[in-house]
Amino acid sequence: MAPRRPAGADAFPKKTVEPFVTRPAEDGPLYAALDLGTNSCRMLIARPLGSQFQVVDSFSKPVQLGHGLEASGRLSRSSMARTVHALQVCRRKLETHNVGRMRLVATEACRRARNSRDFLRMIRRETGLPVEIIDAEEEARLAVISCAPLVSQRTDQLLVVDIGGGSTELVWIDLEDVEPTERSRAIMRLGDGFDNPQPGGARVVDWISVPLGVATLRDQFEDVEDDQGRFALMSWHFEEMLADFTPYSLMQDMDENFQVIGTSGTVTTVAASHLGLRRYDRTKVDGLTMSSAQIDRVIRDYLALGPDGRRADPRIGRERHALIMSGAAILQTLMRVWPTRRLSVADRGLREGLLYAQMVKDGVLAPDGMNGVA
Repeated sequence: MAPRRPAGADAFPKKTVEPFVTRPAEDGPLYAALDLGTNSCRMLIARPLGSQFQVVDSFSKPVQLGHGLEASGRLSRSSMARTVHALQVCRRKLETHNVGRMRLVATEACRRARNSRDFLRMIRRETGLPVEIIDAEEEARLAVISCAPLVSQRTDQLLVVDIGGGSTELVWIDLEDVEPTERSRAIMRLGDGFDNPQPGGARVVDWISVPLGVATLRDQFEDVEDDQGRFALMSWHFEEMLADFTPYSLMQDMDENFQVIGTSGTVTTVAASHLGLRRYDRTKVDGLTMSSAQIDRVIRDYLALGPDGRRADPRIGRERHALIMSGAAILQTLMRVWPTRRLSVADRGLREGLLYAQMVKDGVLAPDGMNGVA
């Protein structure tokens, strides 16, 4: 039976959330979260503000830590040197703001590399920063709780997708037993773990960490010269990796109570292209709802541009053009596998999840003040 289609892409209106922008320093404790991924090193410094937080400073740099990892199984000397240089900038920011609480984590590239322990010792020696490697489940949990403010009160079934540089996390959550006004808060409580559902709480049906992200998927098919052929192969290969994900075979009827939230540079870039933003504006992107037709239109436009056109397109940006088609292949695959007419765009992810988790644990941020989209 063909899946039911929702009434329209505006079924989940854009959520107004606290903008994560740099603000002048005020009183209150400062927290930091650093995400060292396969492609980028990113950090936020923030203070709690009600049920949200206020960003005081931020840092983002493409370090390409995982460059060459697919072939060698090791982090290269040049990629480690680039990353250490970026981390030294982060250390100076932490010192300048006198940050008291921080969590600095590394993900897929360091999980996979044979020399990751040596690299962490190098980081400690050169920067003094306590970077730790987190496992795939914790990465998925942090991505999920960062998206809690965007969960609609009408959502019964939720799919959260985090497309990273080296891996893609998918978490399918059943919210049918949760009171509508409690659904965002129920998502926040998943930060304690996926395996212990509470009565009347959110239940994780299944989750998966696919070892393919925008960088690793691109690297596997970089020898294919035909642009459209490479895109098709990447999409097919990613779908193959979903076979063990329980909801892949369920193919439930998708209706107005199903929500997909996508968090990644790919998703926000596609959204910015859809809006025609020549200069990125987070306040216009975070919480935006895009229809599957709008997403397909942007991806067709990317393919029509070709590699040279994408490189010159200001909506994509010089740092993203080489990775956008592998990310688009993942995104389009997901929208095809679970037919739905909408995607909620989240300009948030691991760093925001780390901040939420630290602040809730310390009792300085109240998840009870968080409400989802009405």
